[in-house]
Amino acid sequence: MPVNLDIDVLRTLVVAHDLGAFNRAAKTIGRSQSAVSQQVSKLEDRLGLELFRKEGRGLIPTEAGEIILGYARRIIDLNDEAVAILKSSNINGSVRLGFPSDFADHWLPTALGRFKRSHPNVRIEATVDRNVVLADRLEKGQLDLIMLLTESTRFEGETLADLPMAWIGRANSVRGPAEPVPLAVLEAPCTFRAAAIAALDRAEIPWHIAFTTPSLSGLWAAVDAGLGITVRTAASVPDHLTVLGESAELPALPMAHLFLSSAGRELSPAAARFREILTETLPVLLSLN
Repeated sequence: MPVNLDIDVLRTLVVAHDLGAFNRAAKTIGRSQSAVSQQVSKLEDRLGLELFRKEGRGLIPTEAGEIILGYARRIIDLNDEAVAILKSSNINGSVRLGFPSDFADHWLPTALGRFKRSHPNVRIEATVDRNVVLADRLEKGQLDLIMLLTESTRFEGETLADLPMAWIGRANSVRGPAEPVPLAVLEAPCTFRAAAIAALDRAEIPWHIAFTTPSLSGLWAAVDAGLGITVRTAASVPDHLTVLGESAELPALPMAHLFLSSAGRELSPAAARFREILTETLPVLLSLN
């Protein structure tokens, strides 16, 4: 008889692979580590194949594991798309969204693409801008739902993730012990600019503003050109830059909090559904950065 693949097990398999460990997968899907391990072991027994092998603390898929993972992702995507369309075939209208630029390149297209495939009749209006602009537009009723990335915990809304701030620069960034730290920053007000300056002041390390820009793309270009180092979260580091380690002799930084807020207003069905997709996709995507 043919083996029927349990979609819950396939989902566990994909999460375990993406996060690189059974314990991380367990936290993400809300199960114990032993339950996750048992699910994968039962699938291996049914198929008669080993799907993962341990290498250090990580999980490496075998050849059979790579094959099943490819099919698992396709099966899960089709399942989720079918369920979403059936559950929300009557959702229409529009949803106005605001996002920080840190996630515009990698995570935002994934979330928006999934929503649009499931809800083709909903019109999406997306704004990528700085916290102060997004918060102002939400307060004025010009946006339905926004994400904010900030050090403050005083915003009204749901905390999606706590992300460590990091010093970011070129891999070969070198500074003499007596030289001021050259900072590349966004225009004030900016959470990361303020955090960088406060951390350096507390450590009594001299600094100067070497480059200022209103855009994140301009900031990354300046850092890549070697004009200075900057502070963002490790989740948003471009591939050509790096998180500077202890050898850079830079002070510790605070945590950044990723908030989702509707300013206390009741969400439309379209906005509520988008909120669900945000909370489903964000944790795994953040873990991959």
